[in-house]
Amino acid sequence: MIAQQLLNALVVGSVYALFALGFTLIFGVHHILNLAHGAVFMWGAFVGLYAVTLLEAPFPVALLCASVAAGLLSVALDWVAFRPLRRRGAPEFSAIISSIGAGLVLMNIAQRLSQTRVMRYPFGTFPIEVYTLAGLRVTLLQLTIVGSVVVIVCGLFAYIFYTGFGRQIRAVAVNERTASLLGVNPTAVYFQTFFISGALAGAAGVLIGIAFNSVHFLMGEPYMLRAFVVIVLGGLGSIGGAVIAGLLLGFIQTMTIAYLSSELSDAIIFSLLFVILLVRPTGFFGTLRREKRVARE
Repeated sequence: MIAQQLLNALVVGSVYALFALGFTLIFGVHHILNLAHGAVFMWGAFVGLYAVTLLEAPFPVALLCASVAAGLLSVALDWVAFRPLRRRGAPEFSAIISSIGAGLVLMNIAQRLSQTRVMRYPFGTFPIEVYTLAGLRVTLLQLTIVGSVVVIVCGLFAYIFYTGFGRQIRAVAVNERTASLLGVNPTAVYFQTFFISGALAGAAGVLIGIAFNSVHFLMGEPYMLRAFVVIVLGGLGSIGGAVIAGLLLGFIQTMTIAYLSSELSDAIIFSLLFVILLVRPTGFFGTLRREKRVARE
């Protein structure tokens, strides 16, 4: 029984980590709290659903379409909601307010498009297959979710830490002005990071949508709250910390629901967050750093 719950926790935590990775990537590189990330996640789920129902696309193609569409939506969000503020040198709080407004607009459009209905994938969209491994009941969907997250996370790590584009992203994260003086194009970096962030959110949206067979315009909001917990526990801006904290959050939630009560899940999660921050204010992998304001011309 415990082993079965650990498997369930791995699946839940993997999706939390995938969702939070895009959120923490934007914060770690550009120091922006993109509160419209949940709306991008939701739109990724809708695109995946429409790719299946309208275009009759197979699940892998729907996942790819949702990731690309959500990535482009995230880039458009940057151009509309964040870029004008960056050019004027507006304070960071302005970006938070702008992202809230953009998120509300995206949710309102989805609400009207779906007529406030909970939409579902057609039966048979994903094969229902159950395997028994060492006494564990494992579904093909669970294996697909965990496998997809592992591939995506490994690909992100390789891109950030072992490519030239990744070095540019890390350079801008340290100091945007110095990176630009060294030949890095900050506009290209913003495009890359927002696209990657949106693509991760879109993939997570499709995986959640197919796992619970439920897509609706408010589905991103609960995950935004948990994403805050993940990035704070893992350390603000830490990609590895977000993965570990996401898995930990999935473990705590699953075990609480299985052995205590679903009503205690959030209380235990936020109590743990409070205790950990008392012991380690920077999270698991965060470091204290003095905030540097970049002079803008």
